[in-house]
Amino acid sequence: MKSLPASLLLLFCSASLCAQTAPTTSSTPSSEGLYAWWSARTNAIQSKQPAWPPPLVTTYIGLFQVVRTDILRQVAPARTDTWNFDNSKGFNIIPTGHTEIDINLPPYIEHNTTAKDGWGDFSVLGKYRLASGNKQHGTFVVSTWVLATFPTGTYKNGSTKPSLAPSLGVGKGVGHFDVQTSIGATLPTGAPATTTSGRPVAWNAAGQYQIHKYFWPELESNATFYHGGPNDGKTQEFLTPGLLIGKCGLHPTDAKSRPGLTFGGGMQIAASKLHTYNHELILTARWIY
Repeated sequence: MKSLPASLLLLFCSASLCAQTAPTTSSTPSSEGLYAWWSARTNAIQSKQPAWPPPLVTTYIGLFQVVRTDILRQVAPARTDTWNFDNSKGFNIIPTGHTEIDINLPPYIEHNTTAKDGWGDFSVLGKYRLASGNKQHGTFVVSTWVLATFPTGTYKNGSTKPSLAPSLGVGKGVGHFDVQTSIGATLPTGAPATTTSGRPVAWNAAGQYQIHKYFWPELESNATFYHGGPNDGKTQEFLTPGLLIGKCGLHPTDAKSRPGLTFGGGMQIAASKLHTYNHELILTARWIY
């Protein structure tokens, strides 16, 4: 079961490789191939925003089309560890000029305790880019999105009720440096989730700096403010240093070619008195299609 995310990446890699052979003599889908038409369209949409890589934890503010999988290892204060395979990542697609739809696959949770291993919750995210500018027009992005989570987890590895998480994000770049930040609240639709987890507010911020062409060191602050539930009034925060490498293009000399790989990693480190785990290793791989 844990090979599912890797299989999906291989599937899309193969599809993208095949699509590169499509003829390019016309601008219509019927003559040059659907993928080539879609690729040119997506390039045009993304050309209206900065070309920053999605941070490790903070939700990307702009529109992005990618197949992504993450692997996490959490170490709790009791020195037990938990593995999270995929971390609710999946397919991101840009259907229109200002929107993005994410289909997030259920993660697989492996415990090294008496808790049972199993699948987590399935989720879908809808994003709308309110405003943006590329390097020639201000280098900024403003977007809003809603994450809908459904209780598909097994053996208590997910929530007991569906939830909605509306968020607002802003990003601004200056030279090789950019900051992306977002704030949103998780709103369970009923009990017992409203009492066991409350309605937490998440505030994430990521600062990135581009070195040469491929290297993006970053530092994130990932804070949760609890409202309701057993941690009502408390705050949990992690600092996350990391490094992203990419995009490593399939055809790096062709500026119009989309397929490429970005990968990276980082470490979440507890920075508040309240923390459900001490630190967490994050590894990520993204296939841009």
